[in-house]
Amino acid sequence: MSSNLLRLPDGTEPVTNADEEIFLVYTALNQKPLELTGPDGFRGLGHVDSRKDVLSIQFELTAPTSSPSKVAEDKPASRSRKGKSARKPRGGDESPHVIEIELAQDKTALRSRKGDTGSVLWRASIAFAQVVLQQHRFPPSNPLLDKDLLRESHILELGAGTGLLSITLSACAKSYTATDIAPLLPLIRKNVALNFAEGSPGSNISVEELDWETLLSLPPTGRSRYYPKPPEPNVEWDIVLIVDCIYHPSLLPALVETIETVSTARKTWVLVMVELRQEDVVREFLERWLDKGTWQLFRVDGLLDLPYVIWAGQKYV
Repeated sequence: MSSNLLRLPDGTEPVTNADEEIFLVYTALNQKPLELTGPDGFRGLGHVDSRKDVLSIQFELTAPTSSPSKVAEDKPASRSRKGKSARKPRGGDESPHVIEIELAQDKTALRSRKGDTGSVLWRASIAFAQVVLQQHRFPPSNPLLDKDLLRESHILELGAGTGLLSITLSACAKSYTATDIAPLLPLIRKNVALNFAEGSPGSNISVEELDWETLLSLPPTGRSRYYPKPPEPNVEWDIVLIVDCIYHPSLLPALVETIETVSTARKTWVLVMVELRQEDVVREFLERWLDKGTWQLFRVDGLLDLPYVIWAGQKYV
């Protein structure tokens, strides 16, 4: 897979200092009033609606307008391309393309299983899926992911939770492996089955256990045998996807070691999307990742509005 799979925006500078990066993104966050987007009128931690057993999610993909997109005021951290426009779209097909997903949640596990956050849907996953689907359906001049190369890529997701991203994005890739701790795997498999008939699109999805703390506990020689591999022989992961998994400091050493272990130098792109919450936790994550000393990290501007930030990383040795 070519290194051109991921295309960073022009002028993107490497992230080399965690303190400086945190200062930039949180300064922009603090200057931006956040909308009250939760179902109860409050933003909360970021879940969609933990009161429901099943959620109906719609992604509306619209043809781009002929006018240049407006740059958001919080440019130091991101620019928004998510907003809908009433202006006449460019091209012949003006009707939006709608993707509908039914997603089961496990409310009981959220309340009874200590540390369980993956059994309900979080808004960050919807925001990320919307951007990727929109660009895949209507490729801009500077897409984050090359559509043709993505079609031949193998994606590994860490901390897949309810499995929403595997359901929405698997059609864009050659294979998609959703991983999480063992207690969450039945929920992911349930949601995949809920949205795909046997043999239909979605048959390229695998659901596998990958517990970061288990991997960290293994000797280095045993780690490579523990984590899932792409379904094709003698290939490595093209993309490692981590969406809204940076929240508990105790998990950071294991997460960073997992990122290091599953990635191949000069091939694998790691995409980490966070919803900015606890500043010290996000700083520690970036510090640990940079301290590996073998990675180039970049902040990807221009895709999502705050409080979301995307970092892309690739090992160079």
